[in-house]
Amino acid sequence: MNAPLHPPIGLYVHVPFCVSKCAYCDFASYAGREADIPRYVDAVIREITRRGAETGHPKADTIFLGGGTPSLLDTLQVTRILEALRESFPVDEGAEITCECNPGTLTTPFARAARQAGVNRLSMGAQATQARLLRLIGRSHHWENVIASVEIARQAGFDNLSLDLMFGLPSQTVSDVRETLEAALSLTPTHLSGYGLIVEEGTPICSEIAVGRLALPDEEVEREMYELARQTLAEHGFHQYEISNFAREGHACRHHVGCWTRVPYLGFGCAAHGFFEECRTMNPSQLDAYLAGEEPKTEQISKEEARFESMMLGLRMTRGVKDEDFTRMHGMSIREAFGERLDQPINGGLLEWHDGALRLTRLGMDLQNSVLVDLM
Repeated sequence: MNAPLHPPIGLYVHVPFCVSKCAYCDFASYAGREADIPRYVDAVIREITRRGAETGHPKADTIFLGGGTPSLLDTLQVTRILEALRESFPVDEGAEITCECNPGTLTTPFARAARQAGVNRLSMGAQATQARLLRLIGRSHHWENVIASVEIARQAGFDNLSLDLMFGLPSQTVSDVRETLEAALSLTPTHLSGYGLIVEEGTPICSEIAVGRLALPDEEVEREMYELARQTLAEHGFHQYEISNFAREGHACRHHVGCWTRVPYLGFGCAAHGFFEECRTMNPSQLDAYLAGEEPKTEQISKEEARFESMMLGLRMTRGVKDEDFTRMHGMSIREAFGERLDQPINGGLLEWHDGALRLTRLGMDLQNSVLVDLM
């Protein structure tokens, strides 16, 4: 393998298989197709090998196995994928290697195999403690499965554990969110993600809302849920480093921070995206098309698009976009790039300068889309 020619990049592998499809999910994920997993793993490994050669084997310092449900792989399959990544990309000794898993699907053999293969961070979709809410959104687990899965992870040697929670669900109350936060914190995670429900067209939950069988909490209630999460997590030593993400000191997700700061990454598998040398690649979103070898789509990113992406992604982080970093990346300052388009969101109290960075205010976090429209 030749010496790497690029700074460290990220690597992402999409595993699109699930036990069941959640009612809110519009991701590329497939229930009932576990028989295709062996063929899929072979295809992903071929793609990893090919792309490694095409890109000159760049060094990597983060790996993320996402889904779908990567914990549906067997021990040999997850090991083979990680070995293939290491064979095609020099991986830093201290790399962050994350694997998503769902409660109830994480087994002791999988957790031990993943840990032995180098995975050092687990991200678990817990969502809510209330059985009625888990049923409503189509989750196949109960909170008892979350507790059991965390115990499996601990026994396998994982001390870096993230839990995903959801807010703004139909019939969810502020009291429900408080109960979920307390239950999640009792499991001593190092990282928590709190996502507001986004109702995507074509999903079962969208249909139920459209015909009036389900109703979302109003905006003020959802805002109260979010504020409760921010305050509670701060009181328990979690730093909010991004709109939806909170971490204990030193445990922010390095892979995601890389994506938000436009660190190049390569994506493998059905529906996976990549960003490398200002070119975006998009693998086929349909599983059968990917298995049939359909070529990815590519899109060259213009300098103007790159500047807007830096703001769109970077403003998700509470630290904002550092003018120094922006200038180094794009050859001009934020003010030179966006000029008077900055004035309205700054004067309106949505953006502010702080320590050499442009960042969203607390109000701006609620109205981020409005800020981006001003900058477009």
